[in-house]
Amino acid sequence: MKRHWILKGIGFGILAAAFIFAVGWVVMMLWNWLMPEIFTGANEISYWQAMGILLLSKILFGWGRGCRGRGHWQGRQDWRTKMRDKWNTMSPEEREKFKGSWGRYCNWEIKVEEEPKAKETV
Repeated sequence: MKRHWILKGIGFGILAAAFIFAVGWVVMMLWNWLMPEIFTGANEISYWQAMGILLLSKILFGWGRGCRGRGHWQGRQDWRTKMRDKWNTMSPEEREKFKGSWGRYCNWEIKVEEEPKAKETV
């Protein structure tokens, strides 16, 4: 039984390596087909340069995890709804404490008004 899982792991590793190789090859072929035609000074690139471009684009633009079927803005709306609900359940003291703690990180100019002191009578 243990050997079965080892063989599956090795097979998955081989398929993953083949997929990565194929994606790099596609990037190289697309670059070499399109870029010299579109841009006059663009040169053809090697396979490893294509892999570098692919890695750089993944670092700059993300790895494609997405929001699991929901749009990008829907995730932000969920966050806003949760924060609005949390804000509405806070007491005024908790709200001031929250504003003060986040104000340091966001460079907010929050002025906490002191309650006026009672006049002392002599």
